[in-house]
Amino acid sequence: MKKKFLKIILIILVIGFTANYVFRKFNFNQNYQIRDKIDSLNGVFVYYNGGVNHILERNKTEDGYNLSMKYQCVEFVKRYYYEKYHHKMPDSYGNAKDFFDNKISDGQKNEKRNLIQFTNSNSRNHKLEIL
Repeated sequence: MKKKFLKIILIILVIGFTANYVFRKFNFNQNYQIRDKIDSLNGVFVYYNGGVNHILERNKTEDGYNLSMKYQCVEFVKRYYYEKYHHKMPDSYGNAKDFFDNKISDGQKNEKRNLIQFTNSNSRNHKLEIL
């Protein structure tokens, strides 16, 4: 009984890892190739990133500022602030969930991002503004 249970767990793990690999590597949207420009905001381009959780190399500016992993959501936000406003965040690492700090009061400075942080009327929507 114990061996059968372990075999089932092993099979589930193999299937799970294989599916994860396929979803990360396979481009399900054949209309775009990775690195294709798909949109822009105020002259800053949005690039196609590929499959779910697809990760390319780290994107850094010519002066060495870390923008994050290429073409992820955080990379676009940081690249937008950098290109549009010449703004560098002091803490250049983290995920999107790390940008808004719930411990900071509305209208106060978020030191990690060097931005003034605001809460929208809907508690699920947040915004950051450059100083």
